[in-house]
Amino acid sequence: MTTIPTLFTPAAHDALASAYPALPCGLSHGLARHPLFTRAALEALAASLPVSHVEHSIGDVPVNQDPSATQVAPMTAPEVVRSIDTNRCWMVMKKVEHVPAYADLLETLLASLAHLVGPRTGPIIRPEAFVFLSAPNSVTPFHMDPEHNILLQIEGRKTMNVYPAGSTELVPQEAHEAFHRGAHRNLVHRPAFEAQARPFALQPGDAVYVPVKAPHWVQNGPEVSISFSVTWRSRLSDGEARLHLVNHQLRKLGLQPALPGQSPLADQAKIRAHRGFKAVTHTVKRALGRQPDRTAY
Repeated sequence: MTTIPTLFTPAAHDALASAYPALPCGLSHGLARHPLFTRAALEALAASLPVSHVEHSIGDVPVNQDPSATQVAPMTAPEVVRSIDTNRCWMVMKKVEHVPAYADLLETLLASLAHLVGPRTGPIIRPEAFVFLSAPNSVTPFHMDPEHNILLQIEGRKTMNVYPAGSTELVPQEAHEAFHRGAHRNLVHRPAFEAQARPFALQPGDAVYVPVKAPHWVQNGPEVSISFSVTWRSRLSDGEARLHLVNHQLRKLGLQPALPGQSPLADQAKIRAHRGFKAVTHTVKRALGRQPDRTAY
């Protein structure tokens, strides 16, 4: 496995133990000069990944960016890396754990946290790793993600603005349901939301834990930013996704389902029903020679 002088510091372990899984928190790490994140290494990584695993666009956009208005620079992924100082782009390389060296790094990082994560949300499911590369002053619009996420700042500076997960003022129930049915991750942002933002100013050696579906947006600093994101699903995140899918079906029947968390017994009944339904569906698909859904739920 990749040798790492420092993973997360003891203070980072204490901070995560106090916050996980519901609250964001700042962490610290020792990967700022790791050789997997040099420009040459990232250019090679970009060249090795399938096109479907790389996303890039013009990064000087508003916080409230309409996904349909996103502009893509006419460059290949390696060209984006080479010219990131001046091309105004934001870039993410997804599922980099398919490259052995990054897989080793992801495995080592998550293994160091398993004793904190497991007792609270169960075993780590579907670990994935992402590399973010951002030109000076880029913005990542207001959005949410379905995983537990720790973003480690490797080079440059950025501010991650994190909002409370589960707030129906920030994200209405219907938006959660649409998200789990494939809607775009970007969300509507309003100035009134700013009172609920918690900013994390990140420089090399800093990290931030972002809870499942906690809305957030990112303002890059005046230099290129490189970040490494380690994510995982859990029984908690899996159950939360199932609740919204079931609630959507109930809403289609004209019912007004309770919000997740309002009735824990009803929540558990919905989750068990959805897991049972999916298990039967997967069994039938296998029997018919069809590929079952490759999702946690």
